[in-house]
Amino acid sequence: MRGVNAPTVRRIRLPADHSSPGLAREAIRTIVHERDLDGILDEALLLVTELTTNSVVHARTEVDVEITAADGSLTVTVLDFLPGTVVPNIPVPGATTADLDERGRGLLLVDQLASSWGTLHFSGGKGVWFRLDKAGTASIAAPPSFEIPVAPAPEALSALGWSGTGTSLTEVAEELLHRLVGVIGAAGAALTLDEGDGPHTIAAVGRLTGSVDSGRRVPLRITKPWRGELLIAGGGGNPYARPLTSLAADRLMLLVENHRLRRADSERRTWLTFLADASELLAQSLDVELTLALIPRLVVPRLGTWCAIHAADAGGELRLAAAAHADEAMLTELLDALGQAAPQLKEAMSTDAVVPLGPPLEGYVVALIARGQHLGTLTVGGGRDTWQRSEEVAVVEDVARRAALAIDNANIHAERRSIAHALQRSLLPPQLPKADGVEFGAEYVPTGEGVDVGGDFYDVVPLSGRRWLVVVGDVSGKGVQAATVTGLVRDVTRVLVRDGRPLPETLKRINETLLERGAGRFCTLCLAEVMRRPDGTLDVALHLAGHDQPVLLRADGRTELAGQCGTALGLLDTINTPRTQITLHPGDTLIFYTDGVTERRRGPELFGVDRLREEASLLAGFPADVVVARLRATTLNFSPESPRDDIAIFAVRNDA
Repeated sequence: MRGVNAPTVRRIRLPADHSSPGLAREAIRTIVHERDLDGILDEALLLVTELTTNSVVHARTEVDVEITAADGSLTVTVLDFLPGTVVPNIPVPGATTADLDERGRGLLLVDQLASSWGTLHFSGGKGVWFRLDKAGTASIAAPPSFEIPVAPAPEALSALGWSGTGTSLTEVAEELLHRLVGVIGAAGAALTLDEGDGPHTIAAVGRLTGSVDSGRRVPLRITKPWRGELLIAGGGGNPYARPLTSLAADRLMLLVENHRLRRADSERRTWLTFLADASELLAQSLDVELTLALIPRLVVPRLGTWCAIHAADAGGELRLAAAAHADEAMLTELLDALGQAAPQLKEAMSTDAVVPLGPPLEGYVVALIARGQHLGTLTVGGGRDTWQRSEEVAVVEDVARRAALAIDNANIHAERRSIAHALQRSLLPPQLPKADGVEFGAEYVPTGEGVDVGGDFYDVVPLSGRRWLVVVGDVSGKGVQAATVTGLVRDVTRVLVRDGRPLPETLKRINETLLERGAGRFCTLCLAEVMRRPDGTLDVALHLAGHDQPVLLRADGRTELAGQCGTALGLLDTINTPRTQITLHPGDTLIFYTDGVTERRRGPELFGVDRLREEASLLAGFPADVVVARLRATTLNFSPESPRDDIAIFAVRNDA
């Protein structure tokens, strides 16, 4: 009964690339096995490979292959779409294959192996057909009846041109579909597009009710994950319908690709602007808690419905640092769900990959990693498909990297500030001494953010029950080296005066020490030996080594500058520090200060000594601690800027 079976016909269109020969061979194998023609399989594979390879290499167009299998025979036709002629280059008797043109050797194989063969020519291209017969079934060969592609007429091609009136994808696509439907006489046409969130119609014209002709459902070759399709209803009787539909599909493909690229570029610019703004905001804060609180506010609602930040402590344990939800009423429920997901969050912190979270959170986790340290996690959620949206996930990962760096910078800043404060405290007395008839007051303000140790210092050294040494100084520079020199001056001063050395000799020894071990830094120093007399007055022996003159505030509000400026320490081998004797009567106050007070700047204007004396005159009769506190506040309020230099204020008051 096999002899009465109808022939099997397969038609395929192959791309103009290296994959075409393999696809053609696969089609041959399938139909040969179906029709039990294995005896001619090898010859068929060899010939179809040769012909499709020649079409791809020389014509460089798509290739149409038709395979017709009947009882005992196989006919294969290979067409390309480069107009021209196929000239058989069959050698004459006595010629060698070396005399053949390279393009003619494929036809030589066809001539040698095929039972019969021939060429086809049409307005849009050309082709070769061959027939292979099983042994014992040879018959008279006839050219195959192949559906030759029809080339559209020039007026039909021009009808698909763009008028230039539309600007959006929908407008241009609708114009093209209108023209296509009019040319091929179709009932309707539509362009559908799936951008990864489901198919939707971009443009449609005419009627698309009922079934759509399967031969007019043309997929668009656009970049994944986008997918597109051109649907045509009717128009099958027009001889130009198929090529014009293919041409329209190609033009729609270009329109969609241009639209996709423009939108991707716009989104990329938007995300870059967002990341730049986020970086600027994160860089403005060096406070750890403020930085942690800011991150969720940057993410919600731009990148998710909710966001949470978990910070890791020294032991690697996570704590919820900040969270935000677009719906504040849902925040409590979110925090409960995050508490239950703690094991997954801790596991996610140890990996660099994005880790999805299932219900009820429906989000994903990104580890916060900076300079090789795992600082915590950034969790974002919003919907079931949120973690699959690669563009937004990539932006969240970028935000996580920038946030981690901001958090690490804030941690480093906090650590430096803590070290600076600890070191600064070690250079100042933990508390001031208290004695009958004498009051001491002191205020100190570090420069800037307090991350550097300043060179200003003060100290009070008890010498006996009725004698004290007040020390106020300013070492040049800031930082660890300045702190080292400050500690050196402070300790040497304490040792020498407690050893009973006179103040001039003490200053001389300090100068020698700085010249030897001061690393080129100098110091201005004020030494004031205070002694309480039985009559209630205070005798002050004052030595100034390059330091500013203190302000003497009398009980009635009068002020004057006391002492004589001498030579700063650490600059010259020989110094001069004249002695000035001052008597403080009951209610009098002697105010010491560093240049951070008088050189406090408001634009071009300095705070200055005159303003200091004026403000001090208003504080007559106040306790020493109130005097220094008021002067500190007045100095800071003079300018809105942070201090550029350390501020130290010290006061001795006769409280008899």
